Amino acid sequence: MASESDYKATIIDGKAIAQAIRSEIAVEARQLSQKYGKVPGLAVVIIGNRKDSQSYVAMKRKACAEVGIRSFDVNLPEEVPESELISKVHELNENPDVHGILVQLPLPKHINEEKVLGEISLEKDVDGFHPLNIGKLAMKGREPLFQPCTPKGCLELLSRSGVSIKGKNAVVVGRSNIVGLPVSLLLLKADATVSIVHSRTPDPERLVREADIVIAAAGQARMIKGSWIKPGAAVIDVGTNAVDDPTKKSGYRLVGDVDFEEASKVAGWITPVPGGVGPMTVAMLLRNTLDGAKRVIEK
Repeated sequence: MASESDYKATIIDGKAIAQAIRSEIAVEARQLSQKYGKVPGLAVVIIGNRKDSQSYVAMKRKACAEVGIRSFDVNLPEEVPESELISKVHELNENPDVHGILVQLPLPKHINEEKVLGEISLEKDVDGFHPLNIGKLAMKGREPLFQPCTPKGCLELLSRSGVSIKGKNAVVVGRSNIVGLPVSLLLLKADATVSIVHSRTPDPERLVREADIVIAAAGQARMIKGSWIKPGAAVIDVGTNAVDDPTKKSGYRLVGDVDFEEASKVAGWITPVPGGVGPMTVAMLLRNTLDGAKRVIEK
């Protein structure tokens, strides 16, 4: 019999799952094009030239091309007035070839993020952050038009790995508007018993140790130790944190919010960083764009 030290969790391969989803999207996009002569369109609005935002947008553009979604790029300077950004959003709202609008966050300090996101047409809110979409996500028996991409990707990873959610204890570490809060609402919709651990939680370890499902989205490198994980639990690690690594050309490497080495000896399933949740976020953005397009084109 294998000794305890040989035990290894099932690694959830986010790259492979995202690739399978992209293939499904490509087939449906092709069908739309053949039947109606129209293709899904995604507009990405980027302000300024933050390196990380630029690379995200390049990745999204490449992913769109791969599945047959048309990209609309809107690049605006760092100092663009808020009113100009809002009129750009209105223009995209009116454009019938655009089915999804994504404003790349974070925005420059002088622009009110809440105001801008609230201007995106509900039918084109592929990021799922419009207050009406989030509000419907929070209410029993209501369905948002779009679910936020990263949380949706987390649940997709669980379901495609055969992890059932109903009746399970789920602990979400982090309460951000982008991941922590919406993923806890999605888990609740899927009939989990949900706890949210955050910076003011006195004893996070105690709660995490009772979890059948852990979603780590705190932005703290390797905060969750192997000893915190219940044996056999499913661990979805949303964190991407750069830590110094002199052996790498860049001088750093990416790690998650979970200590992967330790946790993979205890968990039942675990996502790696990188190659876990990251590729799913883009795949869900493409899925939302396709769904938005189908709603308009097929009706």
